[in-house]
Amino acid sequence: MRRIPGESAAKAYRCPGCDLEIQPSTPHVVAWADDGDGDDRRHWHTGCWNARDRRRPGRWR
Repeated sequence: MRRIPGESAAKAYRCPGCDLEIQPSTPHVVAWADDGDGDDRRHWHTGCWNARDRRRPGRWR
């Protein structure tokens, strides 16, 4: 997991937590599986990432 500051966020991404876009210049979190090679990384809103344990079970926890 890595936190991305707003000044480093140059592209729009789709958050898997809420399915909304993360706009450029928005601070957010990038996460990937511990055993992954980074190809499975996903960009999350910080709030969605922090609330992932309160979501129903599924692929993205």
